[in-house]
Amino acid sequence: MAVNALKEYSFPIIDGADKFHGRQLLYVGWDHHLLFCAPFAYCLPPDTRFGDIVEKMLPHSFGYHPDWQKVDFSTATWLKSGQPWQPDMNKTLAELGLKHKDALRLQTPGLMGIGGSCS
Repeated sequence: MAVNALKEYSFPIIDGADKFHGRQLLYVGWDHHLLFCAPFAYCLPPDTRFGDIVEKMLPHSFGYHPDWQKVDFSTATWLKSGQPWQPDMNKTLAELGLKHKDALRLQTPGLMGIGGSCS
């Protein structure tokens, strides 16, 4: 259900990109894995290579889940702001057009939570 504000709200943005000293927030969630209640937020420079996020950062965040070792990134799919999106692991966040506070969702076919609990 859509909601319309009855009043125009005007206030300073306190978490805009200008407040992050050249870095940006990137949210990454893993669909169907409810061990993680919300996407992880990473504060990264725009020249961060996407492959470094997948290879170095995501394992630290999601590696506690027993399904993580089964993730096959050759079959995984991604959503950016709810739309299908295909990253190039060798490009940077800036080259991929990822902006401050963009949200990505990782989808891993065949992995549906601990013991298939989200199927």
